[in-house]
Amino acid sequence: MKWDGEVHRKFKLMISKMPLFHRKVAEKMAGRQAEINAKKRGSQLVEEEDIIRAFFSEVPKPFLERMVVLLKDVGFNYKPYQPKDMES
Repeated sequence: MKWDGEVHRKFKLMISKMPLFHRKVAEKMAGRQAEINAKKRGSQLVEEEDIIRAFFSEVPKPFLERMVVLLKDVGFNYKPYQPKDMES
């Protein structure tokens, strides 16, 4: 499946900022889920909402706060997709 170029760049940057031992698993799990999310939307292109939703659904709860810091750091607009129980 194709990815929006800027979204893919941010995704790769975010993965590179994760602890080394989490990178491969996070890239595989979130990447796969992002493509599933795009298909559910009826799209053939992975867009920002797909990868953000993937991170929120695939990242274990103890790591969510750190993930939000990374989402913000690489420039993802995560707030519209943030689960209600995480809103401050």
